[in-house]
Parts: sequence; C-alpha cells; structure tokens
Amino acid sequence: MLVKTAEFVTSNTDVRKLPEPTLPEYAFIGRSNVGKSSLINAIVNKKDLAKTSQKPGKTQLINHFIINKNWYLVDLPGYGYAQTSKKNRAEWGLFIRKYLRQRENLQCIFVLIDSRHEPQKIDLEFCQWLGENGLPFVLIFTKADKQSKTKSEQHMAQFRKALLTWFEEVPPFFLTSAEKKHGMEEILVMIDEININFVSPVAE
Repeated sequence: MLVKTAEFVTSNTDVRKLPEPTLPEYAFIGRSNVGKSSLINAIVNKKDLAKTSQKPGKTQLINHFIINKNWYLVDLPGYGYAQTSKKNRAEWGLFIRKYLRQRENLQCIFVLIDSRHEPQKIDLEFCQWLGENGLPFVLIFTKADKQSKTKSEQHMAQFRKALLTWFEEVPPFFLTSAEKKHGMEEILVMIDEININFVSPVAE
C-alpha cells in the first residue's frame, strides 16, 4: 500500500463523538514509552502526524487520522507509566476499553511491545484482556535497531511463549524499527488485505 494522504480528523474521549463507523479502523496502543508516535509517523511516512515527545504519556485522547481517504488510523493513549494522577490514568483506562469494546468498525488492534525487554506483566495482562473480550490484535515489536536481531528475536520468542499460557495460538507479529522504516510495508500490506473485505456496519 502506498500512503498518499494522512490527515488528522479529531481527538476526544467520548465514543459517541467519534467519526461515523463507515470506514475500516485500526488502533495503535502500547506502554507510554514504546515509541508509538514514531512508529505511526513511519507507517504513513509523515514526520509529524503523531506528536512525539521526550515525556512518556503525551497522548491522552483518542486521536483519529484518515489515511488515503479510505481507512482510519487511531492513536490511543499509552497504558502504564505517565506523569499524571492515578485518577486520570483510571479514566483513560475506562474510555480506552469502552472504545475497544464498542467501536463497530475496529478491524484490528496493533499492540506495541518494546523488543529490548523481556516480557512485561502489563503488556501480557493487556493482551489477556483483549483475548477475554474477543478482540483481534497483532503484536508490533518496536525499536529493533537499538539492539541485535538475535536479542530481539529472543525477547519476541519469550513473549509469544508467555502468551501461550492464555492463548491456544499467538497472534501475528512484526519486528519493526521506526528509525530505519523496517516492518512498515508489512504492516500496511496486512491493513490493505483486511480493507478489501471490510463491510460497513452502518446501514446504507
């Protein structure tokens, strides 16, 4: 897939105010310091579509971007560490989960995992929650350029093994580097294949 246009649409926390669910939608989520904004910018080949920050927890709203005029990319707040109150983090958790469960046109959730680390409890628990709610997800292991491929593959294998505690089989996964643009085309190919079979849940 060639990304020709990528435009901001809206930011909010109210599921009722999201764009009409007439186009396929893909959500990106991960721990607050996983490199989500950089990855999104690399996928759409646009330097500043998603705002990057040195401070984890920058994204605090549901951010919709329309890609090529025919699908939505959704940048969700990171879970885990953020420099804000426990009350705010709890509220974010509620509206994120409400969005994930209720959004009719959501085709897949891309869960970002830092490939530099061994399996983290917070990531595994979030994947478990997705599985318990029957939500389709894919794993994107980030920051592959920060260490050897062997080390990344070791951590990916450990994570997939840990998931088998709850899942009969592990979901698809990608090893990526936003800096070197590795894995971006593979993600877009997957989205393109899903888009072909999309049927709008909104009656004509």
